Amino acid sequence: MRWWSAANLVSNVGTWMQLTVQNLLVLHITGSAATTGLSLAVQAAPGLLMGLFGGAVVDAWPRRLTAAVSQAVLGLVAFVTAALVAFDLLNVASLMALAAVTGLVATVDAPACALLGNDLVPPSDVPSAIALGSVVSSAGRLIGVACAGVAVGALGTAAAYAANGLSFLCVTAVIPFLRPYAGGGGLRPYGGGGGLRPHAAGGGATAAPDPPAPRRERFSGAGARDGLAFFAGRPRLVALTVITAVSAVFGRNYGLTLAVLVTGPLAGSSQDFGAVATVLAVGGIAGAVLAGRMRRPSVRTVGALAAAGALLQAVAGLSPGLVPLLVLVAPMAVVESVSDTAGATVLQTDPPPGMRGRVLGVWRTAQTAWGLAGPPLLGLLMEWAGPRGALVAGGLIIAAVIGAGTLVHARRTAFRRTAFRRTAFRRTAFRRVPAPPGDVVPVETAAVDRAAKPVLSEDLSPIG
Repeated sequence: MRWWSAANLVSNVGTWMQLTVQNLLVLHITGSAATTGLSLAVQAAPGLLMGLFGGAVVDAWPRRLTAAVSQAVLGLVAFVTAALVAFDLLNVASLMALAAVTGLVATVDAPACALLGNDLVPPSDVPSAIALGSVVSSAGRLIGVACAGVAVGALGTAAAYAANGLSFLCVTAVIPFLRPYAGGGGLRPYGGGGGLRPHAAGGGATAAPDPPAPRRERFSGAGARDGLAFFAGRPRLVALTVITAVSAVFGRNYGLTLAVLVTGPLAGSSQDFGAVATVLAVGGIAGAVLAGRMRRPSVRTVGALAAAGALLQAVAGLSPGLVPLLVLVAPMAVVESVSDTAGATVLQTDPPPGMRGRVLGVWRTAQTAWGLAGPPLLGLLMEWAGPRGALVAGGLIIAAVIGAGTLVHARRTAFRRTAFRRTAFRRTAFRRVPAPPGDVVPVETAAVDRAAKPVLSEDLSPIG
């Protein structure tokens, strides 16, 4: 896990180096902001259209092989882009093609790498592993943005793409040496094979995972549909999707809302917004560290934290100056980071092992949808209400939706408990009286044994 985390830190640094200069590069080549936005849409489109199939691939093939191949392909794309930039051969057509390939490979790479990291630790430590991944992502963002300016200033724009390609190769080189955790002498499922293998009594590492099922049986459109049906039939996953979607659309886009607030009503500079962005990043790291101590987070916990962060966002929109804004942004970033990490833990641990890749594929499709729809909707809200109004209204909308969902869930749970008690009472009160041999007697009402009460806690646990 230490090797995997170190490799992912290097990969995140390279990715953020490339992302930092990518939009500027596209704008420099095309001279059109619309084309820049189109390139981002082309890269995101495969996640919307092919996310389900990407998750089915992750469930069908061994995760180490899938992650290694996808990382190597992403590294190749980065090197090709670097070469085209260095020799001044990059045009709009090649730019769009490379963006589409990157988005397509990412539909497989993202769930494969996420689930591979979870297989390296004991099941009880999976929440900590997910939190560590969030810390690595946030730290890589801070370091990558800082390194991008140095690399571009000293070596040129192509250097950022070349560095990203090397970072992908770093991950590819580490993956073959990873071994899934095995301990306690039990049985543990691994990867898409779905098989169970005995572990050594003393724990330690295992050999390579079981071979996957035949491709015709495992990777098909039916498998992707099964993942969608499972996701739709899991109320807690649907509730998690609603919470995350409304939070992403009406909040979390602080690169837009807080930037306009700082440089507009607060009359700040770009350096002032840089300070706000730094506080957001540090708060996100601190929140991920705190989330690692949550062993079994629930959707209710995710919703409560998201609502608290939304209310802090609404108060932050009323800040009279930069200092009060910084004071409010720090706890807001911590709370929202804990909520996001807890949500990722629920998403990756609630489904059975053989379904997790497809669940993440469905999640990627939904995430791409609200990622594309969120900025335009938030922009319209800012046009109508201004940056302060957008922050306040967005926070209140998030809290209201989560509160309404909590009330609906509480009412449904109370109704089901009442219905179950009535059914249990009827089964206890009305019993068939045994008939003597050869005789036929009608069903009679037997006396209720008031000492024998139905056990409700165990029977109601699936409902909860």
